[in-house]
Amino acid sequence: MPIVDFIIRSVEHLLNEEFGACISDPGVHVLDPFTGTGTFIVRLLESGLIRPEDLLRKYTSELHANEILLLAYYIAAINIEATYHGIAAHTDPNAGYVPFDGIVLTDTFQLTEAGDTMDEVMFPANNARAEAQKNLDIRVIIANPPYSVGQTSQNDANQNVRYPTLDAAIAETYARRSTATNKNSLYDSYIRALRWASDRIKDQGIIGFVTNGGFIDANTADGLRQSLADEFTSIYVYNLRGNARTAGELHRKEKDSVFGQGARTTVAITLLVKHPGRTGRAVVLYRDIGDYLTREQKLDVIARDDLSRVDCQTITPNDAGDWINQRTPGFDAYTAIASKDPGERAIFRVNSGGLKTNRDAWVYNSSADELQANVTRMVDFYNSQVDGFRVLCQREEIRDPQAHVDTFINLDPTRISWNRADKAQLARGAHYDVHAQSFWIGSYRPFNKQHVYFDRQLNDMIYRLPSIFPTPDHPSHGFYIVGMGSDKVTGQVVVSWGGLVHAKRSSQHERASGV
Repeated sequence: MPIVDFIIRSVEHLLNEEFGACISDPGVHVLDPFTGTGTFIVRLLESGLIRPEDLLRKYTSELHANEILLLAYYIAAINIEATYHGIAAHTDPNAGYVPFDGIVLTDTFQLTEAGDTMDEVMFPANNARAEAQKNLDIRVIIANPPYSVGQTSQNDANQNVRYPTLDAAIAETYARRSTATNKNSLYDSYIRALRWASDRIKDQGIIGFVTNGGFIDANTADGLRQSLADEFTSIYVYNLRGNARTAGELHRKEKDSVFGQGARTTVAITLLVKHPGRTGRAVVLYRDIGDYLTREQKLDVIARDDLSRVDCQTITPNDAGDWINQRTPGFDAYTAIASKDPGERAIFRVNSGGLKTNRDAWVYNSSADELQANVTRMVDFYNSQVDGFRVLCQREEIRDPQAHVDTFINLDPTRISWNRADKAQLARGAHYDVHAQSFWIGSYRPFNKQHVYFDRQLNDMIYRLPSIFPTPDHPSHGFYIVGMGSDKVTGQVVVSWGGLVHAKRSSQHERASGV
């Protein structure tokens, strides 16, 4: 609740300061596009920021909420309606029941997709609400968007939902301006929410989100930060820390997440202001909540604050998109450790990603016998799936096998760990074999040798490792350094010459390089 209240109070403050308006004013439409159980709208009604004489108008025509899950939708509607009637009863004990018609059962991202059509037969009233909301001039968006890059693995039956229009907008802005090689994280739900909300308020408005705070300094998010600085006039970021994916003293400084032990990422409150009368790159106002604070201490600080009381650091974003921890330009003149650009000076000329198996539990083991048993068991099961699928396709006269793979395969993770290549090979009817020459010794972590099954069939990506490490008989020498952008001591770059060094690739920044 303190975070929600902070965002609501801060939005009111920004409306006053930036536009000379307030939430209670006519025409100030407020939308929570990921309402859950309705917390943001409930706390707004309870905040006292809506004048008593404006309450009915606001409730019936200027407050809006979307929810995709049916149960949460009903709970949110009940919570919002009960809160409103509890407040209204204080001024008029005889006030009749007024349903909350501002809530829509919908996938917010899908709502604005090009060519989207609503179900007019099953949900005519809901469809009418959605169409009415799409035509509104939304000026304030407040929410706690979901955090998710996509499927955990190919064994996850919940397939990723694609949003062509929204994802194309991300590709043309955040992704196009990013210097990262792997840009998958830019399609995380919370980043999609930022893109969606930025477009939804058009040329004027305020966005108040509590999200994963990784975008503040992640290398992949440099294009996101550049786009936000260009699209908005003022950006306020309150870093609540709590990144559990750290170690040692850094982990102790991050301390607790404001969302408890269930959250492992940095959490940030972000407020974005778009003012049509101002031009130029936004000034970023940044506040770090501080080191070593428990969850209770962080929430206590937030409960006492709003933007009018927060002492923010003013940041001028640089051309590279850095907000905090801005790079020193002089480093650009240094010789690169490795480069794919043949025209750039570099110490090492050959570059390759490290071994990425996407099924470590199956192809790594401290025991050679157990590794062989695991690999054989998985390959045998995969081949039985190929045979079963072939029989199904023949019996049902299936002409497009690839379209039926996901509904056929057994997703039991104790039998196999699927990846996209396996599914494609199954559709083609290709069997796998276990190759004796593919059992190697690899470096799973620094100073942690394990047996590994190194084979293109069962490893998701092997990059250029076969040419860098041609056989187990070649001697190997190398050194480890912390990978660029990694906040883990296990993030590593393997730079070696000749022989066998296979590094487990634990982040997108890790590289294996060889000469």
